[in-house]
Amino acid sequence: MNREKVQIFDTTLRDGEQVPGCKLDTKQKLVIAARLDEMGVDIIEAGFPVSSPGDFLSVSEISKIIKNATVCGLTRAVKNDIDVAAAALKYAKRPRIHTGIGTSNSHIVHKLNTTREDIIARAKYAVSYAKSYVEDVEFYAEDAGRTDNEFLARVCEEVIKSGATVLNIPDTTGYCLPDEYGAKIKYLKENVKGIENVILSCHCHNDLGMATANSIAGVINGARQIE
Repeated sequence: MNREKVQIFDTTLRDGEQVPGCKLDTKQKLVIAARLDEMGVDIIEAGFPVSSPGDFLSVSEISKIIKNATVCGLTRAVKNDIDVAAAALKYAKRPRIHTGIGTSNSHIVHKLNTTREDIIARAKYAVSYAKSYVEDVEFYAEDAGRTDNEFLARVCEEVIKSGATVLNIPDTTGYCLPDEYGAKIKYLKENVKGIENVILSCHCHNDLGMATANSIAGVINGARQIE
């Protein structure tokens, strides 16, 4: 694969449904997915299969019709989530499981009520378990934008060892400025062993109107996938 290509990861059918008032049924999702494939999108995040029977069905049906793009299903770092996603992706020509966990102190202490070492252990398990189903495993470090760079690098290094092929660095709160986000990607490129063997991905939220600028800053500093 050309390392200089910037892959487009479209999450309209998953993150897009979190926009207030936006609700798509399976038939509508199939129409959108087919058009995305025709447009040349590299990866289509088709849904979060464990979240509902409707989402499972949509991911499964999308997997059957997509000819060119990778079809991706989202999971938490939970065994059952991964089992369900793998089942939904059964018919995909190019399946990807997208799994991950929060890495910022806010998420570790207040959302997950755990420790950094436990986060690393759960991240490694999720990636290695997903790898037992599919070759292509993307790991997301939720709230990476507010995660200490040194700890984020530790997490990234461990999930690479566990088989991750893509590392998603989300600015979950839309909190970063472009220089901060770009510096975070640069830090990972320079401090994570094995980083040359995976793709770094930008997943930037637009709460402060900075998603495009942050994504471009990420690419300038070495990211090769934009979500």
